[in-house]
Amino acid sequence: MLDDDLKRDFDSLRPGESTESGATRRTALKAALGVGYAAATLPIAAQTAIQTSDEGLKAGPVKYPVAGFEVPAYAAAPAGRTGLPVVLVIQEIFGVHAYVADTCRRFAKQGYLAIAPELYARQGDPKGYTEVPKLMAEVVSKVPDAQVMADLDGALAWARANGGNTDKAGITGFCWGGRIVWLYAATGKVKAGVAWYGRLVGQASELTPKHPIDVAAGLQAPVLGLYGGKDQGIPLDTVDKMKAALATGTPAARASQFVVYPDAGHAFHADYRPSYVQAAAEDGWQRALAWFKAHGVA
Repeated sequence: MLDDDLKRDFDSLRPGESTESGATRRTALKAALGVGYAAATLPIAAQTAIQTSDEGLKAGPVKYPVAGFEVPAYAAAPAGRTGLPVVLVIQEIFGVHAYVADTCRRFAKQGYLAIAPELYARQGDPKGYTEVPKLMAEVVSKVPDAQVMADLDGALAWARANGGNTDKAGITGFCWGGRIVWLYAATGKVKAGVAWYGRLVGQASELTPKHPIDVAAGLQAPVLGLYGGKDQGIPLDTVDKMKAALATGTPAARASQFVVYPDAGHAFHADYRPSYVQAAAEDGWQRALAWFKAHGVA
């Protein structure tokens, strides 16, 4: 459930009105989610940054409870409709800023209820950091996978109570969120996933006990992996290792696929950054939509 003020805002929106516009009557914190960009990503590549209209949508910040904590999120859905397929949209390391919110609106335009939880909310606000190493050390590295999984469960519960059909749920995520897609696809709570350049291997730790390679054979939902051939942080040999692990696993694992764009590096879908590769981003988006449709999410 939303807190009372935000629920009134979200439920009473007219098509084309966002809770950012309606939330001039709410606090700045609530209105800020999904607005602007993280400081570490500045300056923005304004000439390529996509801005999707909220016309015909209900879109804006929401909250839902998990273990006594109110998780902030950005949600977007076609106005006046229920029984909608659901997509969990998982942030990059920079949190739920304008690019992530815009991605939610893009899914909403396709008929989905899309929700992007701020998965670092307990650890800190990533948007104020100007240095990526400091952001990683002080916030991102302190986020437990178990917390993330529980918050995604909570997002599905919120969607179910607010017009979503969670029997048709999928998950997609970018960079840090791409790794989370693989992990959540092993829980049996979504029908399909699309992972954009998420890390596949890593050292086990108390907070991150498993990585995608460790859960690959046990996937409960097929994942489409979209990766860049020039990604300096994700060597292609780790993609090959992941393919080998998937080939030994469940039907969902064996149904998973990779597409590697040879001319793209990391973050090629991030249209607000110099890393953006339009051809790969647009092809990946169409493949993502087709993947969800083929696997019962649409």
